Amino acid sequence: MSQQAANTVLMIRPVQFRMNEQTAVNNYYQKKLEDLTPENVNAKAQEEFDGFVERLRSVGVNVVVVDDTKESDTPDSIFPNNWVSFHENAEVVLYPMFAENRRLERREDILDILEEEGFQINDINDYTSAEEDGIFLEGTGSMILDRENAKVYAALSPRANEELIIEFCEDNDMHPVIFEAYQTVDGQRLPIYHTNVMMSIAETFAVICVDSIDDKQERKLVVNQLKEDGKELIYITEEQVNHFAGNMLQVEGKDGNLYMVMSTQAFESLNNGQIKAIEKHCAILHAPLYTIEACGGGSARCMLAEVFLPQAE
Repeated sequence: MSQQAANTVLMIRPVQFRMNEQTAVNNYYQKKLEDLTPENVNAKAQEEFDGFVERLRSVGVNVVVVDDTKESDTPDSIFPNNWVSFHENAEVVLYPMFAENRRLERREDILDILEEEGFQINDINDYTSAEEDGIFLEGTGSMILDRENAKVYAALSPRANEELIIEFCEDNDMHPVIFEAYQTVDGQRLPIYHTNVMMSIAETFAVICVDSIDDKQERKLVVNQLKEDGKELIYITEEQVNHFAGNMLQVEGKDGNLYMVMSTQAFESLNNGQIKAIEKHCAILHAPLYTIEACGGGSARCMLAEVFLPQAE
């Protein structure tokens, strides 16, 4: 497994997926699909989910699928990368979540399932008590981890607290690169809720929307940090971010082959130059996720919780 691209990903299959009214207050990508009943929305989301899993498995990605439970009201459970991350030192990190109903997504039995799959978990680093103080940090949604170069890129928002980002970096011996990223909503510049909608870091390149970083100094800082680590920068526009083009993740399939994973909507928003630039580094894998994107306001990357845990001996 490469340091940056995981071969195993955890995915949570939805049972009552819908638009989460608790996250819509600062996720401006969510839309109500007026012509669909809740049952239809969930059925469509399941269909998209299953098709996506199939695509990933077809290239040799090890996908651990866990079903969401009906007991708790967890419409966003399909996006596990916000509440948990799995690290190569056998550590699991649990994160404080902005929406109260998203806190119910944290399930200990999911950790048991990964252990049953042969992964080693030695330690749990739990930041969730920050919720009591109204402080949030939503995992690899809020933070883009450059694991190889030990850097954390994070755009501040109501869901990404600066002190907590710094604490995470200190706990994991990583260097924080903190900035502010915005999107235009009804003519106003508002903070982007998760960093992973506007940038993605792969092994040898990064996809980034620098137009969303309004402060020129901050923009320069982010670009320089990526360039000094030898990443080729592939720039995307704010319009492409609206089609989830920033919400990509590089994963490893069979024989160490790398794939840049994204939704079909994201892929179709890219121009030929951008596609060629990515394909110079690795193949592209995309799947249709239209319902999940419209109601959930998240896309392919949000659905994948990378598992870097070591195999148990």
